[in-house]
Amino acid sequence: METIQAPQFDERMRMEPIQAPRFVHGALRCLALLSGDLDDKTVPALVPVLFPCLLTIVSSPQVYEKYIRTKALSIVYYCTSMLVAMSGVYKTETTALIGPMLKPWMDQFSIILEHPVQSEDPNDWSIRMEVLKCLNQFVQNLPGLTESEFMVIIRPLWATFVSSLGVYVRSSIEGTEDSFEGRYDSDGAEKSLDSYVIQLFEFLLTIMGSAKLAKVVANNITELVYYTIAFLQMTEQQVHTWSVDANQFVADEDDVTYSCRVSGALLLEEVVNAYGREGIDAIMNGAKQHFRESQQEKVSGSTVWWRTREATLFALASLSEQLVDLEVSGPSRVDVGKLVEQIITEDIGIGVHEYPFLYARIFTSVAKFSPLISHGVLEHILYAAIKAIGMDVPPPVKVGACRALSQLLPEANKELIQSQMMGLFSSLTDLLNQASDETLHLVLETLQAAIKAGSETSTSVEPIISPIILNVWALHISDPFISIDALEVLEAIKNSPGCIHPLTSRVLPYIGPILNKPQQQPDGLVAGSLDLVTMLLKNAPIDVVKAVHDVCFDAVIWIVLQSDDHSEMQNATECLAAFVSGGREEVLTWSGDSGFTMRSLLDAASRLLDPKLESSGSLFVGSYILQLILNLPSQMSLHIRDLVAALVRRMQSVQIVGLKSSLLLIFARLVHMSSPNVEQFIDLLTSIPAEGYDNSFSYVMSEWTKQQGEIQGAYQIKVTTSALALLLSTRHAELAKTNVQGHLVKFAAGITTRSKAKLAPDQWTMVSLPAKILALLADALIEIREQDLADDDEDSDWEEVQAGDAEMDKDLLHSLSATSSGRPTYEHLEAMEKVFNKDHEDDYEADQLCVADPLNQINLARYLRDFLMNFCQSNRPLFENLCQSLTESEQDAIQTVLNH
Repeated sequence: METIQAPQFDERMRMEPIQAPRFVHGALRCLALLSGDLDDKTVPALVPVLFPCLLTIVSSPQVYEKYIRTKALSIVYYCTSMLVAMSGVYKTETTALIGPMLKPWMDQFSIILEHPVQSEDPNDWSIRMEVLKCLNQFVQNLPGLTESEFMVIIRPLWATFVSSLGVYVRSSIEGTEDSFEGRYDSDGAEKSLDSYVIQLFEFLLTIMGSAKLAKVVANNITELVYYTIAFLQMTEQQVHTWSVDANQFVADEDDVTYSCRVSGALLLEEVVNAYGREGIDAIMNGAKQHFRESQQEKVSGSTVWWRTREATLFALASLSEQLVDLEVSGPSRVDVGKLVEQIITEDIGIGVHEYPFLYARIFTSVAKFSPLISHGVLEHILYAAIKAIGMDVPPPVKVGACRALSQLLPEANKELIQSQMMGLFSSLTDLLNQASDETLHLVLETLQAAIKAGSETSTSVEPIISPIILNVWALHISDPFISIDALEVLEAIKNSPGCIHPLTSRVLPYIGPILNKPQQQPDGLVAGSLDLVTMLLKNAPIDVVKAVHDVCFDAVIWIVLQSDDHSEMQNATECLAAFVSGGREEVLTWSGDSGFTMRSLLDAASRLLDPKLESSGSLFVGSYILQLILNLPSQMSLHIRDLVAALVRRMQSVQIVGLKSSLLLIFARLVHMSSPNVEQFIDLLTSIPAEGYDNSFSYVMSEWTKQQGEIQGAYQIKVTTSALALLLSTRHAELAKTNVQGHLVKFAAGITTRSKAKLAPDQWTMVSLPAKILALLADALIEIREQDLADDDEDSDWEEVQAGDAEMDKDLLHSLSATSSGRPTYEHLEAMEKVFNKDHEDDYEADQLCVADPLNQINLARYLRDFLMNFCQSNRPLFENLCQSLTESEQDAIQTVLNH
């Protein structure tokens, strides 16, 4: 790289114009090849010399063709990328380097963008794309420099945006001009119009993301939205591909593939984020204007009027969450439901074969906006979707009908649709036999919704549907997405009235031989079969659990003890947990030898807790042991010491955070089970050695206090947090003797580079265990309060502090004698508990087996309030001393609950 010198470029510039491009082109190609290897030492030295030469090339269209100028811009982009990557550490140096060069480059960018975009000219699209990439880098990473020069490109950028639409409509949407789709230049760069338009949207997205720059274009937001919706029209290529390939249609809709439609929808979403209500008004105005224009096109006899209508619905549907939330929350004057209904009622009578994609979009739009649409229209669409599933209509229409049914059936009036359900089941099973890949997922999802909605007819359709779904499940056992979908359909059948017994009788003769000869099965079949058995066991009546036990229990034990396949071990562990949860103590008697069965269960636990076993194989051992101690407490009480020792050894060899958290949950549950003699459990832990620590108590509490903030799931958080409170309440001498990790120590401000991190790894303070536990309890209160505030924008009781408190009261005990309305009421604590449960239900795979645990009913906010009040009243000096080590926010959280 050192051999490339600026004088060589100056020399080329001074040569005859006819010769210069040839030499410059070669030099640029070399630079382009080398630019990917530029580093933070080369670029700062190269840029001051190179950029003026590149600017000369870019600003000389009379000498250099667009292709060469584009190459020059691509080098600017690569160098700029390296500079902005350095700006985190060398911000001052980067700003000093780029600042003086920015204005001439911005001027040149505006010159390139101000001319109308040319049709069928990929070189014109390419040079604009490189300009947009450079601008994107500047705005994203050097906003302070760019904002002062930004105005010069506003008008040219708008001219490019507007003229691009005309070219895009003719080339991609109508297909009357060449869009150069799928073609590349000699250097491998894409030449298509789509790639350029996507880059244009990406830059506009970046502008929307900058508060200052978004204000600059605020006056044109209505026009921006209007043109953006026009870009969302289906292209001729999409119409052709989706008409013959339903799988591709579903995949492109579901997977948010890289396209102009997706980029444009993201821009509309950013408009709403950046401008709020003003942005929503712009969306609605643009949608109404396009709807009116499509009406005029339809009246005038246009054959493509439907494209604008479909794009309008697509744009609205892409923002359905924000629009629905706005209208549901109260009067908004947006009336998106009214607009969608108007479009639907006008178009629902059109020919389904003539306009299949508009019909499909109507179905999906109704599904998205169902909370805002009248019952009459919803029922009409529901019947139309049921009818479409059974008709000979284009595949996109069936796809849209499936989406509508999946959304509308759960909320439909069961009495009104029962007469339609047998016909729908028949149509869906026929469709299932024709489906593949992406459409199979959609049909299974629809079938699941239909089974849940048509429970009255479930016993009639179970003999028809179950064999088909079991066949789909078996054929796609190696595809986790399809097999899980099929399993969920079977679970819906199982949960329908009168279906669990016939379904179990149908499954067991097939599953039994698979599990009893696991080594002879193809990959994935054993693990999948274990999932199927676990599904049957969950919430099943005791006779079903016994029937499954008689066929599968011994085989499941054998798999846990002998298999080396981690998927099989994981699923077998979950299956054993379901057996114990469903059979309880009766499971010990079914084999005729309760002692042997108990030893088998303990042997399985022993293998799963073997520290030599890879963590992945033990992943669900926590759930299994939890069921053992919950459902077989008297039997497990004989083995608590051995269990604790095994848990500690397994924890010390764990590499998976989730597994460690599940083992800590066992310790927390054991704390609760030892109450009111928690001190004895602490004594037990201190008597068991742990490698590298004084004892197991020291080790467990060290890990627990580090992990507590990472534990997920409402049940898990309730059990572990309340167990910490129980431990603290003992005031056991071992607590005060134990020190654990406190807060991260920050030594210096600024960016932490890799080299800095190696030289100065993270360091933490050490605090006493009681102080850390109190801090964790305060953190739990903070999290509950934040979730409560996020769920309700209105003032919360948790926000209230004593009037006139200008600073934190250093003596928290003073709050005990104060009077305030800030104490959370019983009703508010109950409301917060609902928010807490809701916010955590999706954080961690909900363990249905834990629902029956009485601890799941804990109101954590109320529990912590009561504990803290009792704790501080019983030993105020200790409480005051522990509070001194808390952060201000933690002290505030505790003070709030103590005020009364």
